[in-house]
Amino acid sequence: QVQLVESGGGLVQPGGSLRPSCAASGSTCRFYAMGWYRQATGKKRELVAAITSSGNTNCADSVKSRFTISRDNAKNTVYLQMHSLKPGDTAVYYCAMGRRWDYWGQGIQVTVSS
Repeated sequence: QVQLVESGGGLVQPGGSLRPSCAASGSTCRFYAMGWYRQATGKKRELVAAITSSGNTNCADSVKSRFTISRDNAKNTVYLQMHSLKPGDTAVYYCAMGRRWDYWGQGIQVTVSS
C-alpha cells in the first residue's frame, strides 16, 4: 500500500518562505511522476507543480517565478520550495504521485498572513 506523508506546512508572513516535503512509502517513487496540488477554501483543487521520473518540471504560471519542485529518489521524497509567499497562496497543499495521480497525501495547511 502506497502512502504519501506531507510535512512542513504552517503559518508564514507575506514574503516568507516554506519548504514542504512529501515522503512516499510502500513503493519506489523514482518510477513515477510526483506533484503538488493545492485547494483554497471555496476553490477547486489546482496543480501547483509537477516533476517527472526523469526530473522534468513544470509549475503553474501563478507560482512559476516563486516555487520550485524537486525530488530526492534516494529518500523517496519530493519537495516544494516556496519563496515570496502571498496571502493568495493560502491553501491546503496535497502531494500526489502516479501516472494518473493515483496516490494522494492527506494534505497540509499553508497559511500566509500577517
